[in-house]
Amino acid sequence: MKYLRVLYVQVLIGITLGVFVGWLFPGFSAAAKGIADGFINLIRMIIAPVIFCSIVIGVAGAGSMKKVGRLGVKALIYFEVVSTLALIIGLVVANTIKPGSGIVHPATQSAVVSDIAKQASEFSWGDFFSHIIPSNIVEAFAKGDILQILFFSILFAVALKQTGDFGKPVLNGITRLNKIIFRMLNMIMRLSPVGAFGGLAYTIGKFGFGSIFLLGKLMLCFYLTGLLFLFVVLNAICRYYKFSFWKLLLYIKEEILIVLGASSSEAVFPSIMQKLEAAGCEKEVVGLLIPTGYSFNLDGTTIYLSMSVIFLAQVFQIDLSLGQQLMIIGILLITSKGAAGVTGSGYIVLASTLMALKVIPLEGLALLIGVDRFMSEGRAIINFIGNSVATVVIARSEGEIDEGVYQRVVEKKISPDLSVVH
Repeated sequence: MKYLRVLYVQVLIGITLGVFVGWLFPGFSAAAKGIADGFINLIRMIIAPVIFCSIVIGVAGAGSMKKVGRLGVKALIYFEVVSTLALIIGLVVANTIKPGSGIVHPATQSAVVSDIAKQASEFSWGDFFSHIIPSNIVEAFAKGDILQILFFSILFAVALKQTGDFGKPVLNGITRLNKIIFRMLNMIMRLSPVGAFGGLAYTIGKFGFGSIFLLGKLMLCFYLTGLLFLFVVLNAICRYYKFSFWKLLLYIKEEILIVLGASSSEAVFPSIMQKLEAAGCEKEVVGLLIPTGYSFNLDGTTIYLSMSVIFLAQVFQIDLSLGQQLMIIGILLITSKGAAGVTGSGYIVLASTLMALKVIPLEGLALLIGVDRFMSEGRAIINFIGNSVATVVIARSEGEIDEGVYQRVVEKKISPDLSVVH
């Protein structure tokens, strides 16, 4: 019975019950969605203050602004290189297995696809970059706009850093506020099994297993690509930097299960920051890398986008040349970054990519609507694991990690008392 007190065991039970309830009682899906949304809203409630406090403590408490700038540049280079590898793997697997061959494309463009196309046509990169600068920071915090909060927090932290001793009382106050917020997090995370139950019960009850079988080949390709990326690319990166990918996964297993149940990496945004700090990564590295990674290091999303483009080309029997596929990689390296600031990002960014290519008809998006929910869990998990690995990698490369703590907490699987970290 002692195992029932372990959070990841409780989450596993919640996931299992959610699958069975969604399957046996599909009418419960509306209530299940309310349960899942309630849990996600509890997490979103504290994401904005967590980002603000973490960025301010990390930047203002750093030894020098030169160091902060070096961390930022190194992180962005890492994100782009790894995202490129994810895109290439997605294209290779899709061209090898050909998930779209033999599937009949829809004859008409659905209303949902028309709406997506309209939003994609209205999306402009000028607006995207100008949107990063908030016109009203209170509104940005109220809406939980990560990019705008990130921008404001960095400016505030730099200004606070420049005030020297005068600003220290403010920094101390924010540090204390951060500790209180993470106490709130510990309370909220106790409800994660309920959130995971609601998420799976809604998904299965609403969409059923039929969509899985209809487009099973596409889902198989997507998850195969995800596994290759995780256990080949990220595992190789971890080996190069001399830490165990497997043991890191074991250390964050509770968060992985919560992401699986909630279909959103946001559900563990504050929790993973706390865990990585507890594992020995310096606060300033975690405070910079995790919020930035959630905006710009979307490996799962880039895999999904690359695979979807090739899938739709195969559905419409469009033979893309090597040059066109290289162009796809180039376009997706840019458009995938737009997923950070767009509501319903997956479809809208995919639609904007197809519009940029001008080769594949948009109506093919209708095929993806039914099965997308079953791939969202995979996207979220890959994004989450990718950001966790990136943080440890950058921390190691900068010498900003306590190796003794990391070895004791992660490599030897000794769980810390997270309540005393902050």
